Amino acid sequence: MSHKGKLVVVTGAASGIGQATAIRLRDEGMRVIAVDINKNALEKVIGVEHLIADLSKNDDRDRVVAAGEGAHALVNAAGLMRLKPILEFTVQDIRDIYAVNVEGIWDLTSRIGRTMTEGASIINLSSVSAKLTATQEAAVYASSKAAVLSITRSFAYAFASKGVRVNAICPGIVDTPMQDAVSERLADIRGTTVADITSKRLTMVPLGRASEPYETAGFIFFLISDEGSYFTGQSLSQDGGMVM
Repeated sequence: MSHKGKLVVVTGAASGIGQATAIRLRDEGMRVIAVDINKNALEKVIGVEHLIADLSKNDDRDRVVAAGEGAHALVNAAGLMRLKPILEFTVQDIRDIYAVNVEGIWDLTSRIGRTMTEGASIINLSSVSAKLTATQEAAVYASSKAAVLSITRSFAYAFASKGVRVNAICPGIVDTPMQDAVSERLADIRGTTVADITSKRLTMVPLGRASEPYETAGFIFFLISDEGSYFTGQSLSQDGGMVM
């Protein structure tokens, strides 16, 4: 089926997986509403409609919902990560991270999803950290991404009768600006080097490499396409074998 002109909302579209997804879906002929809080970075993503929004804020989410009414697809790729030694996390850290990673995904999935029609698809970006406890310094982020898996299952049931599919992707180590920032912050916390952090993390990956954002973007397009029409409620690991 041609996807030319079909509406898709992609959050977190200014960089990383979100950006790669916005570009892939644009190239497939879809009308892409690219959402991000970073105005300057988002403006560099051409050929899409830009919507500047802070997904932790109700009013901003209202604007995203209005723009995405009746969309053929929603890709919830926006996420907030904060790294600290696990015993240093505060309740405010939890609230800040969950406002974007849990509340934002729930709200957009619920309100845009209810306007979708048969054949539409929602893809929520979770993380391998939802299934694998390897980086204690990202414990709050990991717990939020575990919540995304439950949200995905619940809405997959809720929307199944109208033929709207809801799935989650759990990427592993992806070569993105966020990943670079994670490595730098972990090296600082642990008193080591970025090279040491990177090499040790890759030993956990049977395929022995990080993935590229375009690989996840291709997986997302598959789930949106007719080829993915019998997937719903799944948490699909794309992690080079970290979780089997």
